[in-house]
Amino acid sequence: MNWKLFADLAEAAGESEPSVEATDAATVGEALDALLEAYPALAVRVLDEDGDLRGHINLLRNGRDVREGEGLETPVDDDDELALFPPVSGG
Repeated sequence: MNWKLFADLAEAAGESEPSVEATDAATVGEALDALLEAYPALAVRVLDEDGDLRGHINLLRNGRDVREGEGLETPVDDDDELALFPPVSGG
């Protein structure tokens, strides 16, 4: 799967499209674990003190918010695109 990071999350990782070896990941949560293991600076921005995804962090699988489905238990395939980004506002 391919990861895309936006805004301060890309800055924390040092790149916007990190390469992460997660071929054995069956769920979005397992893929996220692999990302955070490879880029530990992201963990504090993405997870709360209980280890859950922060409410203001958006996590998409192929353009769809995983919270609309099975959350971190959403199944993933090798060709999926996963994206993490903080809230977006503008005016």
